Amino acid sequence: MTLKVYLSGEIHTDWRVEVAQACEGLDVEFSGPVTDHGASDDCGVAILGAESDKFWHDRKGAGVNSIRTRTGLEKADVVVVRFGEKYKQWNAAFDAGYASALGKPLVIVHPPEHQHALKEVDAAAAAVAETPLQVAQILRYVETGKLP
Repeated sequence: MTLKVYLSGEIHTDWRVEVAQACEGLDVEFSGPVTDHGASDDCGVAILGAESDKFWHDRKGAGVNSIRTRTGLEKADVVVVRFGEKYKQWNAAFDAGYASALGKPLVIVHPPEHQHALKEVDAAAAAVAETPLQVAQILRYVETGKLP
């Protein structure tokens, strides 16, 4: 059985690569958002035409990106959402809420200093991790039943 895992959230570090490398040998298929920040921001206007108003520029991009995000979340068996240290990821919070509404098992990842700010998100999660290695260990246990 291939475990389909959607990796959502923070795009400024290589945490997705760390998770994937630590899951080598497992039957896991990863997907996620476009992590090229410029492409993600400009996809709407690049495909659908320029906008002079920044609101509509961003709105077009958000709409196009939502097709990928919603499809990925809906197809996933497990959703991992990482909240990074540097930026507030409102999109990550939305993805966590959407995945929760779909009944998807959630693994939330964030540093300890975000515990209070994310307490409601954490409460919806099956697991709350602090590192990509912990995420990989959770996925390894889910797939094999073996402890690290």
